[in-house]
Amino acid sequence: MEALHLVVGPQGTITTLYDETLDLATLGRVSIARASHVEPDPLGGWLADLSPVDGPLLGPFTHRSEALQAERDWLLRSRL
Repeated sequence: MEALHLVVGPQGTITTLYDETLDLATLGRVSIARASHVEPDPLGGWLADLSPVDGPLLGPFTHRSEALQAERDWLLRSRL
């Protein structure tokens, strides 16, 4: 199990990757936005498209789980 990462900004705004480990509503008003799309490519591989947050297109990966992990790793490294 991976740790939940919460980043608290100077105005008290919390940024995190969505996770059901913690009921985020207990921290205040919640706003959820998509950061990426993990979809199959025409050749049967998997791509993690991070363009919604001005990020790269990652892949192709053989397995969807690999694309999901790459997506998570990039978001943690680049956005949190």
